[in-house]
Amino acid sequence: MARRGSRRRFLKRGTSEMPAKKERGWFARWFRRLVLSGVIASVLGVIFLGLAVLFAARSLPSYGQLRATQNAQTIVVRARDGTQIAELGPSFGKWLDSSEIPEVMKEAMVAVEDRRFRSHFGIDPIGLARATYVWATGTKRFGATSTITQQLARNIFLNSNRTLDRKLREAVLAMALESKFSKEQILELYLNKVYFGGGAYGIDSASRKFFSHPATDLSTAEAAIIAGLVKAPSRYSPTADVQAAVSRANVVLRLMREQERISASEADVDVSAVKLKEDRAQNSVRYFTDWALPQLDLLLPETFEPIEVWTTIDIGMQQAGTAAIKANVPGNTQGALVSLDRDGAILAMVGGTDYVSTSYNRATDALRQPGSAFKLFVYLAALEAGYTPEDRVKDVPVTIDGWSPRNSGGSYAGEMDVRTAFAYSKNTVAAQLGNEVGFGTVASMARRFGITSPISTFPSMVLGSSEVRLIDMTRAFASVSEGGTSVEPYGIVKVTTSDGDVLYQHEDARRTQLVPEYVAAGITDLLQTAVNTGTGKAAQIGRPVAGKTGTTSSNKDGWFVGFSSGITTGVWMGRDDAKAVAGLQGGRAPAQAFAAFMRYAVKDRPITKFDTELQLPEWQLEPDEEYYYGDPDDYYYVDEQGNLIEPGRLQPEPGTLPFPVEGENIPGVQPRREGDPAEAADGAPQAASDDFLNRATGRGPGQTRPPPTTNSRRVPQPGQPDQMPAPGQQN
Repeated sequence: MARRGSRRRFLKRGTSEMPAKKERGWFARWFRRLVLSGVIASVLGVIFLGLAVLFAARSLPSYGQLRATQNAQTIVVRARDGTQIAELGPSFGKWLDSSEIPEVMKEAMVAVEDRRFRSHFGIDPIGLARATYVWATGTKRFGATSTITQQLARNIFLNSNRTLDRKLREAVLAMALESKFSKEQILELYLNKVYFGGGAYGIDSASRKFFSHPATDLSTAEAAIIAGLVKAPSRYSPTADVQAAVSRANVVLRLMREQERISASEADVDVSAVKLKEDRAQNSVRYFTDWALPQLDLLLPETFEPIEVWTTIDIGMQQAGTAAIKANVPGNTQGALVSLDRDGAILAMVGGTDYVSTSYNRATDALRQPGSAFKLFVYLAALEAGYTPEDRVKDVPVTIDGWSPRNSGGSYAGEMDVRTAFAYSKNTVAAQLGNEVGFGTVASMARRFGITSPISTFPSMVLGSSEVRLIDMTRAFASVSEGGTSVEPYGIVKVTTSDGDVLYQHEDARRTQLVPEYVAAGITDLLQTAVNTGTGKAAQIGRPVAGKTGTTSSNKDGWFVGFSSGITTGVWMGRDDAKAVAGLQGGRAPAQAFAAFMRYAVKDRPITKFDTELQLPEWQLEPDEEYYYGDPDDYYYVDEQGNLIEPGRLQPEPGTLPFPVEGENIPGVQPRREGDPAEAADGAPQAASDDFLNRATGRGPGQTRPPPTTNSRRVPQPGQPDQMPAPGQQN
């Protein structure tokens, strides 16, 4: 019995343990297979990587060829007369052999960029493992730092795209470089080719740019500044932000001290005491090159060969524009100027008072309120709707949708013509005209003339409450100068290779008629009057000038935009923080700067008079309906009872007929007297006198048909009867 029980226990125990053993065996087998697969995959990967590195190393250029290659494109910028105004792109300085490079420069670069440079084989396994661990255990994205060798491979052979494919190729090329060249050769290549900002490639170019001496004379502090630039050349550039450059250099010195590359005494230097080179090469023409050169990406196919860019800039005008802005801008205020030729060629562009202090281009990028300069579009819309400069308007207090505009002086002049209202920039008249033609119509007119920024359609928009760019406003006035045809600003005439082969040639843009010529003539009449007798008197230069001032509320912005002898120039002044500037008005400093520049700009051009002769269209030459009819007191009419009422009388006299009948004596009817209406040709009585009929039909004495008149039609407003007002009256 005992043996049988033992057997049962054995069988029972055996049946429970057998599945567990099978499960463990299955797991072990698959684990061994996995390890074996991993080992095989790793071996194959190593073999593949080795072959890739081998083939890459065999295809690498020689050391001499790598020294001779350039990393970036050189661009020579020329003015319209061919004079070189800028050279952009790489500046490599003198090539320094490894023995000529200061040791402190080498150690600074290794300390901040690749501390294990002298021990790894092109990629840093320790750094890669640490980056992987940080990525797997935290929330930071995966971001292993490239070694010096990887950076060199990227700078010479690859681009900066952050893709897995590029990183893999970068690693292969880095290991190929390590297999073919020594560490000293790699470091020499790197220090002579890495980019340090401002167009400087290599430490010698950077040293000369920032410290005015060759890299062989670099001090510890200077080496730390240069080494700190590699991470972000624009952010840490000492010419852009001295404090940022100093802070970054102190980080480099601390790393060098921690890695025992320099002693504590060597690390204890005052970086802020380093004397930086004063950069005089950055002048106002850089505002123009910063605007124009990015357009090459659209104008040219991808090319890395040196090129020459021929521009529209006139050197003399550029200098005159810079001087005019600096001489007239109020204290602590910025100024900008744009000048266009007839075809849209930019002759001068000043984006601020000092490019070195601030490279922000206020001529092309700043959005500011134009004030009354925006009335150009209000009056263009009114002229197109039928107004003429001679039409009568009223400068009186008005309220439109709860908004009550006020004139600059707070006074109102009453009735005046359109020309005078524009010349003296009457806000109430502009508001009435904008309301009459429609604020949407005014906005559309601004769009038509090249305003690209958003435009509101609130009533206050007629006074320039919507922000605009100076270059856009100048373009709009240039289109007026060209008789209402479109003008497209451009700055690049052609692009050639260094051998003279033409890669791009500017072609004139297709011109479109934005408004009829008579409208352009009418607005030119108004603009000329504004300079001759109105708010723009300070812009006079001894020859015909047409233009408009603009001043915003609290004197935050001052504008003057105008043209003469085919050159259109816009000037803006104000503070970048949009604070008020005491005494800043468009008719003062901006107009004075305009005049100072334009006297130089037009000195070699013939004096030309403006075409302000209004050749009105046929529909405006026809007399208004109410001019035909005249005043009710001047002609006969039939009253509600059917009685014919003669001029000046409200109703017929008792016992008389409304008109005499010759040859018949009817009781109660008086005979015709001298001065009564004459007979018609057929002997029938004439209802009105010849004099009245002549006036009513537009004839003068002896005329046989109505003479041309400039009386204009009006645009009926929604909710108002479609009725034409009498001449001299306003709806």
